[in-house]
Amino acid sequence: MSDTQTEAAKDLPSGMRMALDFGPVIIFFVVNFLAPPPLGIFYATGAFMAAMMAAMVYSWAKVGKISPMLLFSGVMVLVFGGVTLLLRDETFIKLKPTIYYVFIASILIFGLMAKRPTLQALLGSVYPGLTDRGWDLLSRNWAIFFLAMAALNEVIWRNFSTDFWVGFKLWGAIPLTLIFAFANVPMLLKHGLDLEGADEPPVPDAHE
Repeated sequence: MSDTQTEAAKDLPSGMRMALDFGPVIIFFVVNFLAPPPLGIFYATGAFMAAMMAAMVYSWAKVGKISPMLLFSGVMVLVFGGVTLLLRDETFIKLKPTIYYVFIASILIFGLMAKRPTLQALLGSVYPGLTDRGWDLLSRNWAIFFLAMAALNEVIWRNFSTDFWVGFKLWGAIPLTLIFAFANVPMLLKHGLDLEGADEPPVPDAHE
């Protein structure tokens, strides 16, 4: 077995990766919905932090590693969530997605400018056959998408209620991410993506 195959064998099943991606956001939404206002966002933030910790512990226990994006998002949730709870100010947890999106987009843009395949380093073993040109196009597209999502998050949390913003994270951000991922597939097929060897559409970890 090659090194790439060995690494792929250590990955979590695609369904479990999706659960780790979106499960904490679902928990965040449910707790905010059930908890008494106006403290719902703070209960939800605490539950979000606990869910992200559980996701990282589960990943480490099952495959002996935590993906870089899950680790980065988990640390951000703990930091921004901790400040939110400490200061009783929901602004910080609302800013977290914006900073996350901008940071990931910046990494992708830097990789393109420096000719370093940062996205390929994260997803290469999962999506075989993709050419260098395909990875460049995918990195460019996701960078643009993440910057657009950062702007959208800013518009929503600054102009709508907290409940609306929490709902957008579940009913807006997740569907938009999945739709965008599927929209990229035809382009990727033109650049060598082997769908028979891939176990999910190319979508970076969505732990925003």
